[in-house]
Amino acid sequence: MIMIIIIGVKKELDPKLLDKLEKAEYRITRQRRAVMKVMYEQKGAHLSAEEVLVAAREKAPNLGIATVYRTLDRLASMGILYKTEFNEGKYRYELADADLHQHHHILCIGCGKIFELEERLLDTLEQQLEREGFHIINHQLKILAYCPDCNKSRK
Repeated sequence: MIMIIIIGVKKELDPKLLDKLEKAEYRITRQRRAVMKVMYEQKGAHLSAEEVLVAAREKAPNLGIATVYRTLDRLASMGILYKTEFNEGKYRYELADADLHQHHHILCIGCGKIFELEERLLDTLEQQLEREGFHIINHQLKILAYCPDCNKSRK
C-alpha cells in the first residue's frame, strides 16, 4: 500500500475518505495537492473547475486547467468529491462527507445561489424501491426555485 501524505489537510480528512485515496493508490503530486487543499479549505462550497484553478494557482502557480479537470473528475470518481451540474452548463464540485448519499440542493433561478437541504428526503422512496427489487446506489435531488429574497422582488 502506498502511504499518502497530504500536508496540511490530512487531519481534516474523514478517515473513510483518506482510505479511498490510499486504496486507489492515487499519487499526490504538487498540483493535485493544491487542488485537494482548495477543496478542503472550501468545504461545503460548490466550486467550478475555474474557481478551483484560481485558488489553487496561489499554491501551484504553473497549474493548468486540464490538470484541475482531471484531478476533480478522478476525485469525484473515487467518491472524495461530489460532482453536480446546476443548470449552468458546467459542473461544480464539493467535498463529500463519508455518508453514502449526497445531500440535496435548491438552486435559485433568480440569483443563482445554491442552498443545501440536509434532510434525508428520499429515504422512504428508496425503501419502497428496494422492496420492489431495485438496488439503490445513490441519488441526487436538485430543486429549481426562487429563493425568498428573489421571490419577494418578483411580486
